[in-house]
Amino acid sequence: QVRLVESGGGSVQDGGSLRLSCIASGNIYGYDCMAWFRQAPGEEREGGAAISTRVGSAYYGDFVKGRLTIAQGTDKNTFYLQMNTLKSEDTAMYYCAVDPGHDCALYGSRWIMTDNFPYWGQGTQVTVSS
Repeated sequence: QVRLVESGGGSVQDGGSLRLSCIASGNIYGYDCMAWFRQAPGEEREGGAAISTRVGSAYYGDFVKGRLTIAQGTDKNTFYLQMNTLKSEDTAMYYCAVDPGHDCALYGSRWIMTDNFPYWGQGTQVTVSS
């Protein structure tokens, strides 16, 4: 079992920045696929970024356009999402997710499918106002 706890959400103005954090506990191996997704009201959950923790390879969703950066902490249980140049359309609940024991490369471009991730956090709200 894995427990994920997100933090760092909040309200910012257009053009602002936030850094989200996710702390994982439980069966994390150091060679996992960890990811950030978001879901706006009435929309499907979409993949923002993923990282293979063994080699540090990062993958990004189509909407990111260079504004988001995923990174690991110095321990294997923490990862971050740095979000810059935020826009009102980035307003959503942001979730971290993990697929323990699997490299994101296993999925290629299909990493964005939520079914790949058996464990999810409760989410942290990001609100961007103009």
